[in-house]
Amino acid sequence: MDPDLWTAGAAALWGAAAGLFVPRPAYRFAVDPGEPWRDRCPDGEAITGPARGWLGLARSRGTRYGPAAGPVCLVTALLCAGLALATGVRPELAAWLLLAPLGVLLALVDFRVQRLPDPLTLPFAAAALVLLGVAAALPEHAGDWPTALFGAGALGGGYFVLFLVNPDGMGFGDVKLALGLGAVLGWYGWSAVFLGTFAGFLFGGLYGLGLVIVRRAGRKTSIPFGPFLIAGAYVGLLAGAYAA
Repeated sequence: MDPDLWTAGAAALWGAAAGLFVPRPAYRFAVDPGEPWRDRCPDGEAITGPARGWLGLARSRGTRYGPAAGPVCLVTALLCAGLALATGVRPELAAWLLLAPLGVLLALVDFRVQRLPDPLTLPFAAAALVLLGVAAALPEHAGDWPTALFGAGALGGGYFVLFLVNPDGMGFGDVKLALGLGAVLGWYGWSAVFLGTFAGFLFGGLYGLGLVIVRRAGRKTSIPFGPFLIAGAYVGLLAGAYAA
């Protein structure tokens, strides 16, 4: 079998396994601003386990809670497989596979409560730069770490300007998310940054337009923008990895 297919299969298995652990933190983080993170299951039982209860399956007395694990595992597996096919056996693939489940988690939380928690966005940015720094020190990598750093600053700075111009249309959580996405896209150069950013705005615009057409939202209705930024970054990352 083609080595790339073996790599994609292994990445899909990793994504499916990692996806099992996404629903619990998605449930705990999906609270309105100002409210504490959930520490109890829907039945009232305290959430316990490794990492102060953040790590584990979303189950309580045999009952599942939070996002359905099956679709989450499937989506995470497909995303990881796509990254593996585009990247091949290169050092940065490990970074993409570790960051992908966190991206899925961020998208789920933002869709549910229109919130991108700092305990997710800021570690995402830091992890992206650290993991890519390690990848840059290994042979046969296909990216550039300084450009990843500049991409983080450029995208974060650009989104910060948009936040200042229109805080109702761009949340500060999106600004912090842009730091990590800019680093990921910047690894493969400015063309990946531009493509990923454009795709994110395109996806978000189409979603908002669709809601207006079906009369589920007005022109000034706020939408969760983070999932579309992540989806756009994924497109830019695939294109950059494939072309590298």
